[in-house]
Amino acid sequence: MASDFALRLDRIAARAEELRAALAEGASGDAYVRASRELAEIEPLVARIGDLREAERARAEAEALLADPEMRELAEQELRSLKDAIPTLTQEIRIALLPRDAADERSAILEIRPAAGGDEAGLFAAELFAMYQKYAALRGWRFEALEYADTGLGGIKEGIAEITGRGVFARLKFESGVHRVQRVPETESQGRIHTSTVTVAVLPEAEEVDVEVNEGDLRIDVYRASGAGGQHVNKTESAVRITHLPSGIVVAMQEEKSQHKNRAKAMKILRARLYEQQRASQHATRAADRKSQVGTGDRSERIRTYNFPQGRVSDHRINLTLYKIDRVMQGELDEFVDALIAEDQAARLADTEL
Repeated sequence: MASDFALRLDRIAARAEELRAALAEGASGDAYVRASRELAEIEPLVARIGDLREAERARAEAEALLADPEMRELAEQELRSLKDAIPTLTQEIRIALLPRDAADERSAILEIRPAAGGDEAGLFAAELFAMYQKYAALRGWRFEALEYADTGLGGIKEGIAEITGRGVFARLKFESGVHRVQRVPETESQGRIHTSTVTVAVLPEAEEVDVEVNEGDLRIDVYRASGAGGQHVNKTESAVRITHLPSGIVVAMQEEKSQHKNRAKAMKILRARLYEQQRASQHATRAADRKSQVGTGDRSERIRTYNFPQGRVSDHRINLTLYKIDRVMQGELDEFVDALIAEDQAARLADTEL
């Protein structure tokens, strides 16, 4: 196993040298673009390989000096300093070598809907929508609400947003599932704690080249948009409902006053849902073979509880509880996100070593 790992690292380092040579010799056009892109992707890994090789050389030299009484103490100090460095570098490289999700670098479509709990679920859905908006701001991502159907009581019936930036899907994909809230609603006169649930779905954004949508497969209905409770009825038919007949997926959009803009947004959401459907089908076998602790991304899976009376947020997949619910609701999600990514990487590493 170790020799196979070393040979793989040798091949990566050699490939980097080939690419550098090709660029130095004056590769042009598409060849230059391809070589530059590939080199940029593997250079961080090649640098870590170089660090590992240097640490291994230093260890070998120190071990050789152990036999020299005059150098023994110095050699032992060197070996102690390298004790943690080599395993750490090896782990970092193994993680970097894991197969990448092709969608990780993409932007994402966020969909939030109340489930069980009536008005209280709608209120918490609105708070989760705001939480992710604040998280996007902290990460420097662009957050655009595509649909925000409010209840007129401070909650929402549905919230859909496009979150644009590099690596958005990689950091948010484990947010898909059921989020549970436990607290005393403002309307509860006897102080009883209620439990409500909200579903969250995070889909990688899809381009037209990713999903082929035939116009003949679509049924497009237009109608007059309305606000909460049927108020603010538009005089024009600007709202759009698109039904993808083969899959049965339905997307309705009325956020914009322009029918054209509503249709464009609806198509963006439809492509994302179709793309995720394709990905789910492709990954079904792999998912059956391995069930990571971080779950499958199924939006029916309960993943997190927000307990306001106790001030805690618990992620049930990794048994992580943070007693700082106010800060989490202000968008400070990185502690959960980093732990979920690390758990997924550890599970996949374990699979590769079986």
